[in-house]
Amino acid sequence: MNVVVAGAGYVGLTISVTLAYVGHDVACVDVDEGKIELLHSGKVPIFEPGLAAMLNLVRAGVRFTSCYRDAGVDQADVIFVSVGTPSLPNGTTDLRYVKAAAREIGRNLGPGLTVIVNKSTVPIGSGNLVNALVRDVFRTHNEDDPGDRYVVASSPEFLREGSALHDALYPDRIVVGAEDQRAVDVLSSLYRPILNQDFPAPEFLPRPYGLGAVPLVTTNLPSAELIKYAANCFLAVKIGYINEMAQLAERVGADVTQVARGMGLDSRIGPRFLRAGIGWGGSCFGKDSAALISTAEEYGLTSPIIQAAREINERQRRWVGERLLSELKTLKGRKIALLGLAFKPHTDDLRDAPALDIARRLLARGAQVSAHDPVALSRARREYPDLGVLYCDDALAAVREADALVLVTEWPEYRRLPWEKVKGLLRVPLLLDGRNFLPRHELERLGYRYVGVGR
Repeated sequence: MNVVVAGAGYVGLTISVTLAYVGHDVACVDVDEGKIELLHSGKVPIFEPGLAAMLNLVRAGVRFTSCYRDAGVDQADVIFVSVGTPSLPNGTTDLRYVKAAAREIGRNLGPGLTVIVNKSTVPIGSGNLVNALVRDVFRTHNEDDPGDRYVVASSPEFLREGSALHDALYPDRIVVGAEDQRAVDVLSSLYRPILNQDFPAPEFLPRPYGLGAVPLVTTNLPSAELIKYAANCFLAVKIGYINEMAQLAERVGADVTQVARGMGLDSRIGPRFLRAGIGWGGSCFGKDSAALISTAEEYGLTSPIIQAAREINERQRRWVGERLLSELKTLKGRKIALLGLAFKPHTDDLRDAPALDIARRLLARGAQVSAHDPVALSRARREYPDLGVLYCDDALAAVREADALVLVTEWPEYRRLPWEKVKGLLRVPLLLDGRNFLPRHELERLGYRYVGVGR
């Protein structure tokens, strides 16, 4: 099929190379010409494991442009809208990029049937919005009505940064929401290689053992739009719950890691997203939970469970400074070293990263802050040059003469640090493990004052 993907971010790039890999002809369009130039040179503008290798594999099947007309919108069987949907200050979703993409599609719509798919995480009702914008713009540029030239569907993404390609090729499920059966039929055909798992797996990304056919969930438009929000908010609530248990565990002398294991073995609960720590960040949980609360308010409803999860997440970030203050008695003039800046490992994404929030709070209390990250340093220097943090290319340089060390992001590289040497560089051997990730007993044997979350 001929596919156009609007947006060359995490979602758009991943979808583009995935669909090209399984045999479709893909054009990816993005108005950021600098990003398109990078892609033309074979480079990817974001850090995502395997993405550059996959792009190299599918060069013949995917092309990049900054012009919707050149992308072949008029010949497309399917157009994915995968543009950014950031939060506005009041928690609602900023749809300016979705609207801009819909207008461009309306200007360039072709004569055949085109399925327009909202892939971005958009509020409930956005399918109707895109439908109206495409129709209205088409009418202003043509004498006739678009009629049956297009149908609108929703197919939300469930990609985790750091494993986006894996999730695109080997998903838990694919959701398609539409009011027109033709959209379901077209998208079922488009996704068929992934649904059947009959494509050859890339050598660098083998198919999970035992993976069979992928379920296709078909719904109406609002249900598909709600599924993405409901799933992300449930995960946020699950993390919030175990972090609430961590606070109690610390008070009563329990170990939340053992509590989580005992809970997670219950098949009704499961072990995933039961890791206590300093909370979630990134572009999804915070934005989607705020959007779902805002949507509920539009309909006269409240969302106390989701709101509580957000408050607990905020509390976990405050806890870092409070615990350091308790251990050191004052933070004024103290040097605090942060290991990890990205909101999670295997990405350079700094959106709503806990490390940045923690750094601001420590600086406000008079501390000096140094930081290291194996991938996100250059992005931090570019996007937050005036934060007041000393960015260090080497982890050992970051910890030198520090009064405390905080593990913020659970990069595997930090497990392999020469911890005996690190201790000799610290002014005070205080280590706050914000992810319960490091080997506690080994560190305590080396003489560290180890502080975990809920332990």
